[in-house]
Amino acid sequence: MISSSLLTSFKVVLLAGLTCGVLDLTGTLTVSKLKGITPMRLLQAIASGMLGPKSFEGGAGTAALGLGIHFLIATVAAAVYYAASREMSLLIEHAVLCGLLYGIAVHLFMSFVVLPLSSLQRPFSIKAFLTQLLIHMFFVGLPISLIVRYFA
Repeated sequence: MISSSLLTSFKVVLLAGLTCGVLDLTGTLTVSKLKGITPMRLLQAIASGMLGPKSFEGGAGTAALGLGIHFLIATVAAAVYYAASREMSLLIEHAVLCGLLYGIAVHLFMSFVVLPLSSLQRPFSIKAFLTQLLIHMFFVGLPISLIVRYFA
């Protein structure tokens, strides 16, 4: 039988992951729309990290894979913050500041560890980097920290 505290932890992580995943995707889709990039193309770009350029030929299937990958990453980010908050009360006590800083950390990890290890090849753009930094601060790190604090 699963303990109630484990079930509660799972629910908090899932809620934080889904929330930041929706907010992050909404922000990124909005920025992409302004650049003329369709939602399907954006989701296929996410999948291309795993599949390479052939993901752009996969239609809705590779877009769905990209969506799944996106929410998996968001949920892992939420789980990491949640686990760290169990050991460092600072993350709960100063959730706004820590959430914004965590968003920066997630963005830097994605930009300089995950993306270079993936099959996604795109040129570096300071404008895109800074835009995504803000999205990660306010739509990833902050919602995760506030949801974790609320349920702490």
